[in-house]
Amino acid sequence: MASSSLHGSDKPASMNVEAILQMKAGLGDDSYAKNSVIQKESMDTVRSLVIDSATQLYQSLRPEMFTVADLGCSSGTNALGMVEDIITSIGKLCSSNGSPTPEFSVLLNDLQANDFNTVFSHLPEFTAKLKQAAGDQFPMVFVSGVPGSFYGRLFPKRSLHFVCSFASLHWLSQVPPLYDDETNTPINKGKMFISSTSPPAVASAYLRQFQRDFSLFLRSRAAEVVPGGRVVITMLGRRTEGYADVETTLLWDLLSESLAALVSQGLTEQEKVDAYDVPFYAPSVREVQQEVTTEGSFSLDVVRMYEATHGGGDSKSYGRMIAMTARAVHESMVSHHFGPAIVDPLFHMYSELVTQSMEKGEVNKSVQIGMVLTRL
Repeated sequence: MASSSLHGSDKPASMNVEAILQMKAGLGDDSYAKNSVIQKESMDTVRSLVIDSATQLYQSLRPEMFTVADLGCSSGTNALGMVEDIITSIGKLCSSNGSPTPEFSVLLNDLQANDFNTVFSHLPEFTAKLKQAAGDQFPMVFVSGVPGSFYGRLFPKRSLHFVCSFASLHWLSQVPPLYDDETNTPINKGKMFISSTSPPAVASAYLRQFQRDFSLFLRSRAAEVVPGGRVVITMLGRRTEGYADVETTLLWDLLSESLAALVSQGLTEQEKVDAYDVPFYAPSVREVQQEVTTEGSFSLDVVRMYEATHGGGDSKSYGRMIAMTARAVHESMVSHHFGPAIVDPLFHMYSELVTQSMEKGEVNKSVQIGMVLTRL
């Protein structure tokens, strides 16, 4: 490689993530609402951490209005499930000590293209469950949608008590620049993410983008969260300092292999594959700790790794579920870059490769980082 610099002014424009990235809308068979079981499993592993953090915070602050923001809420029932549990837990606490239940302001955030209509279609069910749990002590709950990127300010100063974000912050604000200055060609050819064959400059570019984005996220929340308020985050991570950690990269490599198969079938061009990279980064615990310390507005009270085991049953069924989940997440980006005609054959091939990998025992675990931060 003649040059490792990644700042060429004539490189093709990168993906406009804020405009393009969206989970598959609606309630169809290929929608995110119908294909987010894996995300729910991940949320369930940290449910007690989230509920305990929110309930303890309410006990210490006792506001008349408890404001909760879910950043990257997406669509479907996952968007309201954790909030429901937080409200129910605080309601039980108030009932047990004879104190009045606070009112709740629930702020659901995602990018502008998110399917908020599907989220709000679940409000009657959400309200019914709260009434069933609370009985006569049913609290006033005000739910709002807040479109926009969480890599920047979304709310007024000191207006939030509790912020949560699940499986969202591994998505970056943009694809880092991955073009060689001298040749103006992609340096991560044939791959869409960091892999064992990627030049070192690829991992460095992704790390820099994560550092910029996560620092901006923390600064923005520092302005919005009241002193003593909390932020609970989960994101996909890696357990090692090596960038090409197989638990992180394997599914991306299989998707790259699926694209390569379509090139061989004449369904897309190699140049398009070489130019396609995803706005994703799975940090290590050390990288997260470093950014929180450097930004300086929060104490990092809890940070730990959570491991989810996948499969254990029918490899073909679980492989198809992973492929459908990936399609619900990636379809908007794939369609934008390659055109919609490639979507069906791509994820059919991906399902086959994931199934084969599961049968070999390769796709069986994922790792996420869970953390609790308190505003200083």
